[in-house]
Amino acid sequence: MKPFRIGFGFDVHRLSEGYPLWLGGIRLEHTSGLVGHSDADVLIHALCDALLGAVALRDIGYHFPPSDEQYKGIDSKILLRRVMELVREEGYELGNVDATIAAERPKLKEHIPAMQQTLAEVMGAEVSEVSIKATTTEGLGFTGREEGISAYVVALLIAKE
Repeated sequence: MKPFRIGFGFDVHRLSEGYPLWLGGIRLEHTSGLVGHSDADVLIHALCDALLGAVALRDIGYHFPPSDEQYKGIDSKILLRRVMELVREEGYELGNVDATIAAERPKLKEHIPAMQQTLAEVMGAEVSEVSIKATTTEGLGFTGREEGISAYVVALLIAKE
């Protein structure tokens, strides 16, 4: 077993009126929300892909396919908890995660501590092991036009002793 493993995750979801905005495990007040089969929490989905990728267990869609009705509208924190179980079954524990969310609005700075706390609790980790940053795309592309939000995550896993 390798002493550590690194994984990368990326996800994007479309914004639309009439949907709640879940991001980093918390609900944000906004004029639109993310569209998806689950609650469409783009940050948690990218995080799941990073964790699964680190242990070579494919991706979130493989484990929780959108064709399966049991995942329709599901809270993505449930999926993240299950992914952490899979990671631990492979003999690894979280070292740290570093995430970047790309969104024009809403402004995320004041929400990041709550996201860190929520994700740390779900993963059984320390808040200091969960880094979340936010950026805009300066009005460029689908994010700049406020058509969607994307997230990028790198995860470090450490072999259990």
